[in-house]
Amino acid sequence: MSENINDGGSMFPWSEITETNFSREIIEIRHRGMSLRDWFAGQALAGSLATSEGFDMKIADVAKYAYLYADAMIAARSTDGGDK
Repeated sequence: MSENINDGGSMFPWSEITETNFSREIIEIRHRGMSLRDWFAGQALAGSLATSEGFDMKIADVAKYAYLYADAMIAARSTDGGDK
């Protein structure tokens, strides 16, 4: 059984609108982009590797902790008082 993880929604979503030559039908292709969770994890990973913090751990552990930081960031966004 897998747990649903709040990924924070899309980061940098974009749409591509094309017109076909034959039918003149407009087609919109939507791209989700990366999740906010992935972006936060990448930022935490970069910060960890920019210091000596991440060098004493296994790579898999560094990645795991990056996502723990990302999950904490998403949780903090949804609590009251985060705008202060």
